[in-house]
Amino acid sequence: MTPRAFRFAAAALSLAAWACKPADAARIDRAELQKREARLATLKARSDSSVADSSNKDGAIARWVLPKDLDEISGISLTPDGRLLAQGDERAQISEIDFRRGVVTKQFVVGAPIIRADLEGIAVANDVIFLLASNGILYEFREGGNGERVNYTSIDTHLGKECEFEGLAYDSTLGSLLLACKNVDLKHAKDKMVIYRWKLRGGGNRLSRLEVPLAPILKAIDEKDFHPSDITVDPITGNYVVIAGIEEAMVQITPDGQLVFARPLRGTHHQPESIAITRDSILIIGDEATRQPAVLTLYRWP
Repeated sequence: MTPRAFRFAAAALSLAAWACKPADAARIDRAELQKREARLATLKARSDSSVADSSNKDGAIARWVLPKDLDEISGISLTPDGRLLAQGDERAQISEIDFRRGVVTKQFVVGAPIIRADLEGIAVANDVIFLLASNGILYEFREGGNGERVNYTSIDTHLGKECEFEGLAYDSTLGSLLLACKNVDLKHAKDKMVIYRWKLRGGGNRLSRLEVPLAPILKAIDEKDFHPSDITVDPITGNYVVIAGIEEAMVQITPDGQLVFARPLRGTHHQPESIAITRDSILIIGDEATRQPAVLTLYRWP
């Protein structure tokens, strides 16, 4: 399929002068896409963040406006070969986004009929993809080609009574999925950020729970609560990075729960709901549509 361009909303988003000018797919030729990729590489390579800030005060190195069918971009995840997959809420349509050039390159759907649920996270574990519903049900499937429909199996974690989930990632060192709680229903853990680990293979207990005290987090971000909306794993350090859309904040913790930092999100975000970090240190944040279109914003990481 010819890559679909992201619609342009310069007035609504106040995009910087260097940002790409998306156009209809038919108008985007290979030379233009190469220019976009080269420009992103140049901006990313600048070691002095003030250089980028001179043209874009929020420090972003790129911002792409997403197509309408990604208005509810609830989750994003990188494949082992570095491609970005995105999933929307309510229906299991998976989009592959070329985040370096600002185009959707592939879409496929899961299930016949298509899965319809409150889908809140996506994770790629080697050659298998998982979707997470807010009630703790996992959907497992293989990647499909453009326009394909793929089969799936479902797993009920039976954790829906303990938490409302909104965030999924894969920790390859532990061979486990990370399920982040947005709202915790465990009485003893109301003052903690809770992340479940769901081991994919091997014997023994496949479920464990990580509890991180909220007090130092709330103090650092000057908020009364912290509601995770997505989680990812830093591919360099192995630390967990959690984003909270309501509070517009980010937390990094070690796999054993030690707080590395907690801080407000940099840049301008209207509803940050998804996060990923590339191996070449690009932070990707997805904002769902509100009065403005859904967008992907790219920053240097860390």
